[in-house]
Amino acid sequence: MFLLALALAPGLAIIFYIYFSDKYDREPLKNLVISFLLGAVSTVPAIILQTLLIPRLDFYVPSRAIIYNAIFSFLIVAPTEELSKFVMLRRYSYTRPAFNEPFDGIIYSVMVSMGFATVENIGYVFQHGYMTGFVRMFLSVPAHAAFGVLMGYHVGLAKMDPAKTDIHLMKGVLLAILFHGAFDFFLFLQGSPEVTVLISEGALFVAAMTCFYVAIRLSLRAIRLHQDLSKRQFPID
Repeated sequence: MFLLALALAPGLAIIFYIYFSDKYDREPLKNLVISFLLGAVSTVPAIILQTLLIPRLDFYVPSRAIIYNAIFSFLIVAPTEELSKFVMLRRYSYTRPAFNEPFDGIIYSVMVSMGFATVENIGYVFQHGYMTGFVRMFLSVPAHAAFGVLMGYHVGLAKMDPAKTDIHLMKGVLLAILFHGAFDFFLFLQGSPEVTVLISEGALFVAAMTCFYVAIRLSLRAIRLHQDLSKRQFPID
């Protein structure tokens, strides 16, 4: 029970934070719950794609050096996970009539991301124990939220700017993949003997935390920008 609570806690905390950040025109709870559940379901295609792609990477790039980790992070893990989340966001949340302001892109994207991250977190915590749960509480789950905000910021712009919908959507997906890939890349390199001979694990961890910090800062800025737009669209008397 403790492990389950530990696995659920960070996702739920972020959900409450982003829900109460939607100050001017809150979304129907039904839409938010379904978005969360679809995020959970999006782990399935991500796992299937990774299961198909990773053996091919292992066959063609047997060394676990920089090139292996770059492909693994930027071309397998980040794209399969972020695109799986994006499909759920685009096919369901984006089409709801209640999606009527830029901030909605952020809140729905975070709901999908937290559905994905929560399922993933349950798996990791039950497999590796409570120490992993505590680490992921402050790193991996907030990172998924930050990637979700960055994607959702541009998805919100896409909804409000039909002439440039595809451009905004592409920016959102690519930005999420970029930061997700960079964050994972530096973390994965810590397990590569070929790399740690040249670069200390401490330096690699600092690089990963720098990507994490920048993503968090950009996501908080994105939230403020869309809150300002919502305030103008839905002024409180």
